[in-house]
Amino acid sequence: MIDKSAHLLFSYGTLRQPEVQRSLFGREVPGSPDRLPGYRLSTVEITDPEVITLSGSAHHPILEPTGDPADGVEGSALLVTDDELAAAADDYEVADYRRTLVPLASGAEAWVYAPAAG
Repeated sequence: MIDKSAHLLFSYGTLRQPEVQRSLFGREVPGSPDRLPGYRLSTVEITDPEVITLSGSAHHPILEPTGDPADGVEGSALLVTDDELAAAADDYEVADYRRTLVPLASGAEAWVYAPAAG
């Protein structure tokens, strides 16, 4: 039976850090390596002091769409619950990001935090 309250969340940045996972979700989140085609990484400057403290950095990776399937971003497909996704991950991500559903190279569909603008 499939747990409908479970979601894949593709992480290419700080959500892969065990200390960030423990702080946000109260546990280390199981995941598997995957790839997001058609994107490359850029950086964004974070100004939220809580996010900077938790992640250890004011500069976080952010996706930049290229439209070229040969481009891709490596990351992890994390298995999270409804509450972890909506209450913890959404609250952690700053206004520069928005959550969107994307197809991964593995064929799975996952949520990812993409640039809010554009």
